[in-house]
Amino acid sequence: MKKILFVVPPLMGHVNPTLSLGKALLEKGFKVAWLSVDEKLEAMLPPGGEFLPLKYNTSEAERAQQHVFLTKISEKNVTGIESVKFLYEDVLIPLNRFMYHGIRDWVKVYQPDLIVNDHQLFSAAIVAIQSDVKYVTSVTAPAAVKMQQDLPGISQWEDNQIISLQQELGLNLNRSIACSEDLTIIYTSRDFFGDMELAKGYRFVGLSVLDRPVNFNFDWKALEAMNHQRKVLVSIGTTFDHSFKRDFFAKVIEALGNRDISVVVVSDPALFDKWPSNFIVAPKVPQLSLLPLMDAVVCHGGHNTVCETLMQGIPLVVVPIAYDQSYVAGRVVATGSGLRLNYKRFKSEHLKDALERVLTEPSFKTEAQKLCSSFQLAGGVSYAAQLLEDFAYNSIIAD
Repeated sequence: MKKILFVVPPLMGHVNPTLSLGKALLEKGFKVAWLSVDEKLEAMLPPGGEFLPLKYNTSEAERAQQHVFLTKISEKNVTGIESVKFLYEDVLIPLNRFMYHGIRDWVKVYQPDLIVNDHQLFSAAIVAIQSDVKYVTSVTAPAAVKMQQDLPGISQWEDNQIISLQQELGLNLNRSIACSEDLTIIYTSRDFFGDMELAKGYRFVGLSVLDRPVNFNFDWKALEAMNHQRKVLVSIGTTFDHSFKRDFFAKVIEALGNRDISVVVVSDPALFDKWPSNFIVAPKVPQLSLLPLMDAVVCHGGHNTVCETLMQGIPLVVVPIAYDQSYVAGRVVATGSGLRLNYKRFKSEHLKDALERVLTEPSFKTEAQKLCSSFQLAGGVSYAAQLLEDFAYNSIIAD
């Protein structure tokens, strides 16, 4: 029985696709394990999945350092290019340096036949090469790949950070090994990704969603009781827990409050003393179940949320804040499936007008439905699982 090891960062947008893929691999008879610094991941694994915790108990300082990686991104107030520099220098390079020895030790114990590294956990790729284990890369933020063409200077800077760490950890190669040359799985459709010549090992699989576990309640009766003709989901994900969130939702309240529209907001209800009567506010929602009921989505451009929305053929208003979100918002606009607002400059009336356009102008819905078809044709979880199965047993890549 072949063993596959997923190595994931403490970011749910990167973890979620692996849960569905891992479930499909377990059903195919593989042994599957996940390695992470986030201990909460263990409760999320599909039945039969094994959790390999990466933690160091030798000192209080190391335990404190581990906690930093779980909170640092949400606490930092950065936007634009500054956010990319922060992500690598303050989070990814330290995180990969911190995880390297633990990954190496677990690989010796678990002895996987195949390692699946998240594209931001290049330390797992380093260990795979040094341990002579085949590895595949899981790309949950396709901007990391598209940047090679669209922003070559930034892409080269990122590669230089990775190459420097590789050499520090004993892998003397002058090229980044973050993405596997043999097989790199990208969780989007080719149409949404856009034009770019890629190496033969890259495969677009669409979305990896398969019975994602839901361990929280949602007030479906309240949504039904609103009985508004139009319904909208508003979310800026789980990344931004600082002042961004309050500023953003204050504008949402002004733009959409007390209108003939049902608004489902993903936020801590305590963020404001009072929310409009046409709002349902919850810290977590069953997004995959909610989306088919929505007429539009307002979000920050998180890749998973945007692709899950387009998979339902629903148009968007995107307000990117940081990291890869500007690229995602750009693709929404380029494909005609929605509109983009500038986070620092948009006012409530801009949001109101943009949402009204995507709800009433047919072209946005039409283009979103075209992308829906492209995601369906990409193959999803079953195709991704077949790619890994073929590569694990035969070192070939399915077409």
